[in-house]
Amino acid sequence: MNIDRAVFAFAGVIIMVSLALGVWVSQYWLLLTAFAGVNMFQAAFTGFCPAAMIFKALGIQSGCAFK
Repeated sequence: MNIDRAVFAFAGVIIMVSLALGVWVSQYWLLLTAFAGVNMFQAAFTGFCPAAMIFKALGIQSGCAFK
């Protein structure tokens, strides 16, 4: 697994968990979904992704998008 796939997997987990928590616990968890979406949107234009930096520090192999 490379950083690109790890970032997509992490974002997907965050979105699914926050949606479930938003439905069953509190609607304020939907703010986490919005944060993940905004972060993905800005990463598409700037290339800056905090999750990619963390995965790189953990030693995961670089992909095409996050070098």
